[in-house]
Amino acid sequence: MTTTSFLKASLIGAFLSAAAAQSAFALPANMITSGATNPPVGHYEFCRSQPQECRANPGSDGPLALTREGWKKILEVNYDVNESVAPLTDKEIYGVEEYWAYPDKVGDCEDYVLLKRKRLLQAGFSPSDLLITVVLQPNGEGHAVLTVRTDRGDFVLDNMRNKVLLWSETEYTYLKRQSEQNSGRWVKLQDGRTVAVGSVSQ
Repeated sequence: MTTTSFLKASLIGAFLSAAAAQSAFALPANMITSGATNPPVGHYEFCRSQPQECRANPGSDGPLALTREGWKKILEVNYDVNESVAPLTDKEIYGVEEYWAYPDKVGDCEDYVLLKRKRLLQAGFSPSDLLITVVLQPNGEGHAVLTVRTDRGDFVLDNMRNKVLLWSETEYTYLKRQSEQNSGRWVKLQDGRTVAVGSVSQ
């Protein structure tokens, strides 16, 4: 399947999914936050070396109003970064357990997130709508994804899949993410399934 065909198919599928009626027992379209928490160690160190990436965000009138063009760009960035970066752990790349950096040809999950966020910022998205998020996988390991806040719900860009899903459609337990107000601060998420977290969130 060509990139164009993939994007068109994904666009139609995700819009239908986002437009589907939520049942009374479904999770809300947008995540619920519950106060400040500590940033992941890797992000703290990243902010020390890249302070311009971790500042207060401009005022926001609410989540991004998702247009067809905006959705196409989200899909394009997620697909392109996933295809251009090969997955390797920080230990394999840098010889340490946790190190956040923009990837060149290889990267860990948080490196994919940083690059996707950078690409979407360059495309005109607001930093208050592009939030690095720490989740727990079903196997108990920590993982990082990029959440895009929109008026159709919070969508997740993940290096483990090219399809962009609503957060509530994924298999993850959501632990914490960047604050909408300040990219250097973090807030807790109310998922209802939170348990112990792996190294990516410590």
